[in-house]
Amino acid sequence: MADLVISGACIITMDGERRVIANGSVALADGKILAIGPKDEIDSAYQAAEVIDAAGKVVLPGLIDVHAHAGHGLIKTMGMEQGNHWEEICGEVYTTASPPEFWYAEARLAALERLRFGVTCGVSLLGGGDTIMRTDDPQYGSAHCDGVADIGTRSVVAVGPTRAPHPRTYARRDAEDRAVPYPVSFERQMATCRDLIDQWHGKGTLSIALLYPVLRDEHEAEMPAEVYAEAVRQAQVVRALSRERGVLFTQDGHWRGSLRRAQALGLLGPDALLSHCIDLHDDEIALCAETQTRVAHNPSAIASVMGRCPAIELMETGAVVAIGSDATAPDRSGDMFRHMQQAMHYHRRHFRDPSVLPPGKALEMVTIDAAKALGLDKVIGSLEPGKAADLILIDMQRPHLHPVNMEPFRVVYFANGNDVETVVVGGRVLLRGGKPVHTDQAAVLANAQREAERMIDRLGAREMLALPEGFWGRARYPAAPA
Repeated sequence: MADLVISGACIITMDGERRVIANGSVALADGKILAIGPKDEIDSAYQAAEVIDAAGKVVLPGLIDVHAHAGHGLIKTMGMEQGNHWEEICGEVYTTASPPEFWYAEARLAALERLRFGVTCGVSLLGGGDTIMRTDDPQYGSAHCDGVADIGTRSVVAVGPTRAPHPRTYARRDAEDRAVPYPVSFERQMATCRDLIDQWHGKGTLSIALLYPVLRDEHEAEMPAEVYAEAVRQAQVVRALSRERGVLFTQDGHWRGSLRRAQALGLLGPDALLSHCIDLHDDEIALCAETQTRVAHNPSAIASVMGRCPAIELMETGAVVAIGSDATAPDRSGDMFRHMQQAMHYHRRHFRDPSVLPPGKALEMVTIDAAKALGLDKVIGSLEPGKAADLILIDMQRPHLHPVNMEPFRVVYFANGNDVETVVVGGRVLLRGGKPVHTDQAAVLANAQREAERMIDRLGAREMLALPEGFWGRARYPAAPA
């Protein structure tokens, strides 16, 4: 007996054989995949409480986003392309202008966007800017986790201390919503991280990861020697805790030379996920394969404009590379179809070769390879008996997806997140007919709007909503004043 049978779809399994079952069915029970195969075989073998007629649809494993930032959903384009204002806004919001209500509202909005686009699992760093995490108190991370749990998607929430030196100034909000600043030590941030691991790691669909900011050459040049030495010590303390607690370790913003440094500090390994990784040296590419360190490639991010992630070269050496959205700010979305397409064009343009990054490999980078990058490939990432029942249905009855043939090509080259009709996470139907089943979407949106308005007013930053000079009528923005 099955709980649910999805019947008559084209199933792209992403299993070890990469089977594509033209007219197949999937039986689900107790949150897991019970059986998968030809429609006649599965439908006759399993009765179910519910049967979804999936004729004319494509079934895929739920998509996975391996790098994004919590908090970004309420900031997006604010101050963008106006000097460094967007990053400055992030830094201020994530330390002084974001009460727990902000993190709860943003988490629900971001998780709902992921759900709507068929992203059933994603990494979310609890902050951004210069890797400023909201780890002065566990209440902020807990508010975020509560928000994600309300929507029901899977999330790997990355938390960690800010880069040395400490103390760092944070602020809570008082009853009148005024900032009450206070100093926060490295030790306090680590205590917050331990608390969040204890509370949330492995609870429901949530996991916790640990993070320490990247240490690059310019940081050593800019920091006094004793501060840099302390930053090194802190990075190793965080890494040791990640190994002790068996959680993923991640770093945001590797580029030329920083990966060598991470290796020298003992940070690499198969439980490490490094994002961006632009302009790597050849020996750093080899290091990723040798140490089995995973790479989060963000082809739509600004970092990928400033430098190139050698994703093709990394994969050809044997490294695991997966795709991340880098979150919905300042200029992106959580639509992993968009990021697959961007990745293909990005690397084909670099090599001037349309044979680079076949669509099947791009799809692997948001399914089974992404699951490997998170250490979750025994649980999610492909449709196989015994794995978690995380899957999505794509409605092919749309002009841009017709004629319906060569479905693995169609869904990678032509589909977008709005073509996702049904989403199942852990055997539970969360999206049906393109609408959330257990979530009041209007309430989530209204709450997000309200918290965004409050955040803008706390900053006194209404002017950051204006269109910048050069937005209209120019081929490029004017140069910033010296």
